[in-house]
Amino acid sequence: MANSASGIAVSDDCKLKFLELKAKRNHRYLVFKIDETVQQVVVEKVGGQSETHDDFTNSMPPNECRYAVFDYDWTTDENVQKSRIFFVAWSPETARVRSKMLYASSKDRFRRELDGVQVELQATDPSEMSLDTFVGRIH
Repeated sequence: MANSASGIAVSDDCKLKFLELKAKRNHRYLVFKIDETVQQVVVEKVGGQSETHDDFTNSMPPNECRYAVFDYDWTTDENVQKSRIFFVAWSPETARVRSKMLYASSKDRFRRELDGVQVELQATDPSEMSLDTFVGRIH
């Protein structure tokens, strides 16, 4: 089903990989891109469970927009394991204007497909998706 705002559909693989991250916890993060040749959001990169937040931020291209999901784990002061799933809309200042518009108009429809995301971030610079930003958003 295409997004009425931009005409961009969401591939089944996007939903499947997100369910694997959410339910089976066998991915640390997912990076998605809009493939304009097929007019749909597709999975670009799957981060393994052993990958870190640095690996995640380094997987974002410096001049192109992306969507991403990151499974952030931490331990509370009471020694309880917790987890939050973050959705990141990456739109660097240096990206093409047309690309930024396409990603912005497709974001809400795509985000609704990912049932279980708990925190949403909009980032235009790597500092806006730093580990400190993630920590600040969970409290």
